[in-house]
Amino acid sequence: APLRVKVRLVIYDKDSPASKKAVKLIKEQDVYMGEIPLMTDTGTFIINGTERVIVSQLHRSPGVFFDHDRGKTHSSGKLLYSARIIPYRGSWLDFEFDAKDVLFARIDRRRKLPVTVLLRALGYNNVEMLDIFFEHNVF
Repeated sequence: APLRVKVRLVIYDKDSPASKKAVKLIKEQDVYMGEIPLMTDTGTFIINGTERVIVSQLHRSPGVFFDHDRGKTHSSGKLLYSARIIPYRGSWLDFEFDAKDVLFARIDRRRKLPVTVLLRALGYNNVEMLDIFFEHNVF
């Protein structure tokens, strides 16, 4: 369906005093703005003779997002922290602490697995994991 807008141009007389503007000329005209598809009773649109449905899509921006549960998950009110890595393409990676301060990982929001299992899958052994997470005390 065509979209038309009524446009009014008002031209004022520049010789009239500033306190009282005198209208010199008024022009009104219908201006064609483009075509808009018609909506049916069921909320679909007819575009080029075929019925179409509009589906909105949300897209999360890539990056690292840090969050906490605001103390609502655990009965003691302890804050449980988490981080989410969202790549440009590929699987999302979530890291989260539980109430006992154990770090877990999730891949694409699936099963929760200890982060040590993920590190072993990436090729780290027990000694290398201890080197990453704990400092060395020499007596």
